[in-house]
Amino acid sequence: MNLQRLSTLPAAVAVALATSLPAFAQEAAAPAEEAVEAVAAVVDKGDTAWMLVSTVLVILMTIPGLALFYGGLVRSKNVLSVLTQVFAGFAMIALLWVAYGYSLAFAGPSEGGLSAFIGDFSKFFLAGVTPDSRAATFSAGFELPELVFVCFQLTFAAITATLIVGAIAERMKFGALMAFLALWFTFSYLPIAHMVWAGPGLLFGMGAYDFAGGTVVHINSGVAALVAAVMLGSRRDYMKEPIAPHNLSLTFIGACLLWVGWFGFNAGSNLEANGLTAQAFLNTITAPAAAALAWAIGERVTRGHASALGAVSGAVAGLVAITPAAGFSGTFGAIVLGAVAGFICLWAVVTLKPMLKYDDSLDVFGIHGVGGIVGAIGTAIVANPGFGGYPLDGYTMGGQLVTQIVAVVIAVAWSAVVTVIAITIVRVLFGGLRVSDAAESDGLDLSTHGERAYN
Repeated sequence: MNLQRLSTLPAAVAVALATSLPAFAQEAAAPAEEAVEAVAAVVDKGDTAWMLVSTVLVILMTIPGLALFYGGLVRSKNVLSVLTQVFAGFAMIALLWVAYGYSLAFAGPSEGGLSAFIGDFSKFFLAGVTPDSRAATFSAGFELPELVFVCFQLTFAAITATLIVGAIAERMKFGALMAFLALWFTFSYLPIAHMVWAGPGLLFGMGAYDFAGGTVVHINSGVAALVAAVMLGSRRDYMKEPIAPHNLSLTFIGACLLWVGWFGFNAGSNLEANGLTAQAFLNTITAPAAAALAWAIGERVTRGHASALGAVSGAVAGLVAITPAAGFSGTFGAIVLGAVAGFICLWAVVTLKPMLKYDDSLDVFGIHGVGGIVGAIGTAIVANPGFGGYPLDGYTMGGQLVTQIVAVVIAVAWSAVVTVIAITIVRVLFGGLRVSDAAESDGLDLSTHGERAYN
């Protein structure tokens, strides 16, 4: 979400926004208040319509996109369990978001106390958020209904939490998973979202670039996925016999839905419809295209074939990598970043995971965690105007590179610590995390949900 752009606005524009911004962004516009009289703002119907479409597109990424992508990758006896986990996770996070998530992520004081790390409960259950309350766009005198911003950000929270499902697929108790996602959302997603995207946030103040969620979404969930998979332990058959995807057609359809939905994710994060939105849109085409081909080439060279699964995995890796850079990178930079991510994520999945022997069932860390790190650090490079980028005022590549690395380290450490604590609590509450050996052997579709996907 491109809040950093506020600091580059002319004074007249910044003041026009200052009277309407939610608390999370007022700091960026406040200095201009003394210089120019505020201009009455109006709701921009075009921006509002675009943001509602973007919100629907991000929902499409999760249900059905992510659900089908994951569902095809597991064995047939577990497909319904994965679909249900993603679906139920989306539903739960949606309710937690309106209950307290939005308030803790984007409300609260502009300084002092814990404002650098978390908001407050001033908008608990959306108190004060009505059809008449406003959130600003980045054009002078135009606003969005705040409810539109609430809905858009809800979808980010929901997909971030449900991404973790892929790492612990086929072996975790359903109730334990839901409890873990609730704890992780509260103590990892919300603080990192606040630190990166809220005006008083620690990483926002440092000047970390994260246009659409490379740090907040992908590194955050990818690290949690790795830690959860390690703490949960491997599947019974892992590295003992092949565990092949049961239906790559479902995975292919899910990947295509993810790609289509990602336009709302990246281009929607500009919060308005303009030329920069179009650049983010184009980058969301070219980066995954380059990554898909890079993965396929890498597979062909190292393994003798270019697979359909590899191509769609590469595309997702490219989408992950371009997410933090979507509005900072030019077209050429996006292509290079996507290609680099395709090669590196292929290495993480094919070489790193077997070498370390962790059972991240559907390669959430290898694609989202590693791809997110590549994208977050690479953003500092592709934002360089010499490479066709669009940085903020005061940019230097070396300084931004250091800032991006610090932001990545903070996000990795925060998510890892929260995940360890949350998994430990859930293990105690549920008397263990895993289903029984018999239930795992029978499949979670039947043992947990009493259903079969196929007759």
